[in-house]
Amino acid sequence: MALAWAAMNSGFHQGDHPGQTETGTLILAAAPIGRPQDASSSLAAALAAAPVIAAEDTRRLARLAGSLGVTLAGRVVSYYEAVETERARMLLNALADGHDVLLITDAGTPGISDPGYRLVNTAIEAGVRVTVLPGPSAVTAALAVSGLPSDRFCFEGFPPRKPNALARRLADLRDEPRTMVFFESPRRLPATLKQMATAFGADRPAAVCRELTKTHEQIKRAPLGELVTWAADGVLGEITLVVGGAASAGASAAAPSTGDIAAKVRAAEQAGLSRKEAMASVASETGLPRRTVYDAVIKAKPGQPS
Repeated sequence: MALAWAAMNSGFHQGDHPGQTETGTLILAAAPIGRPQDASSSLAAALAAAPVIAAEDTRRLARLAGSLGVTLAGRVVSYYEAVETERARMLLNALADGHDVLLITDAGTPGISDPGYRLVNTAIEAGVRVTVLPGPSAVTAALAVSGLPSDRFCFEGFPPRKPNALARRLADLRDEPRTMVFFESPRRLPATLKQMATAFGADRPAAVCRELTKTHEQIKRAPLGELVTWAADGVLGEITLVVGGAASAGASAAAPSTGDIAAKVRAAEQAGLSRKEAMASVASETGLPRRTVYDAVIKAKPGQPS
């Protein structure tokens, strides 16, 4: 592979184009997230005309081109996470030699939780023109169909994989007032939902958007506690998770009664959380110390003095 690339890269050398001084343009091309027909005519034309195409998966690119009836006349090179740094340098050489480079990932826009940021950053620093062919986005598509407020939102990408790191990230986001959009793998979704129910409260509204625009598209809208139960047996497909923001970050509210606290804990347990997780969830939701929540649960037991 290295030899093949070296041979191909030699074709980008300035010596083959005497007198050429203008740099090429880096074109960020958004790919369909599901249906090939969602691709724009601009994308089809750009794929046909690009002298160099850097693709996250060259096989997927070939299938997309075939679906669009496009013949790829330019050089196609792979550009995925493991080789991103090395390829960025090589593609920058091509741009410096005056070749346009079209960057495309498996789905959505390059650089948005996909390879591309390093190349874009390096190209900008080198004075190369960077432009974009906008198109389908799992982030905005999921936000639009979630039914949650969309006037202000933040994109959090993939949550940390390790439980402790995930818990810290979610604790930081507990009082985030904007709607939050996450990507998550189907394998990790049940555990992530469970930690979110603990951090944000089992009643926090959310939506799991699965296989958007594809044959088996599904949007499940429910409080986090209900989604924990729904996802317990496993979920398949590409996942975009939308979570409502805190109702009023930092705003003061009347302290709930002992009975209200205990009822919230019972509701969280019925949604699938353990007693410990349910108490932690209620403590996070109400801002009360865990000891206060624990005492309320104990006092609510039959036979206990009020």
